[in-house]
Amino acid sequence: MAKYYYSPTKQKILLLLATGLVVGLSHSSLASWRLVKNLPKALRDIDHRTLRRILREFKYNRLVDFKDEDDGTVSIVVSEKGENVAMRYNPDQIKIVKPARWDRKWRVVVFDIPEKKRLARDSLRRQLKKLGFYELQKSTWVFPYECLNEIKFLSEFFEVQQHVRILTVEKMSMDADLKLHFDLL
Repeated sequence: MAKYYYSPTKQKILLLLATGLVVGLSHSSLASWRLVKNLPKALRDIDHRTLRRILREFKYNRLVDFKDEDDGTVSIVVSEKGENVAMRYNPDQIKIVKPARWDRKWRVVVFDIPEKKRLARDSLRRQLKKLGFYELQKSTWVFPYECLNEIKFLSEFFEVQQHVRILTVEKMSMDADLKLHFDLL
């Protein structure tokens, strides 16, 4: 299967569709407005023309099929290929591929997520721990391998992307404990 990279927005749309979100398209602006009003906030914030463009791209890549309904709307059905791709973007299914050789760079994830988003902050921490990150401090996590796309996806999925920074560090003082932790000695 061809490997596609999708932006975090596209990943979220595909994941929401695969988990049973019903999105209908209509040429009627009143019907479209009613459908958009009932969408989750994550999709409501996406411009409807952008959403249509992304859905057409998914159809072109055979990730979704369009089905004409009797009431004039078009339903979107996720294909088997689309479900397989979407599962890669499920936060519980994300895995970071360990390369054969370490590039001797540290990936540092730093965040300062406000208290009002505590659940998202705790979920992000759990996911980082599950992925194998090392907690250097409460909101500073370290990992030795490339993980930019995965962290971007997680931060957008939990809607905290404006509070998360990802650094690539070539030199770090006193990193022997990290090398030992990640078995890089």
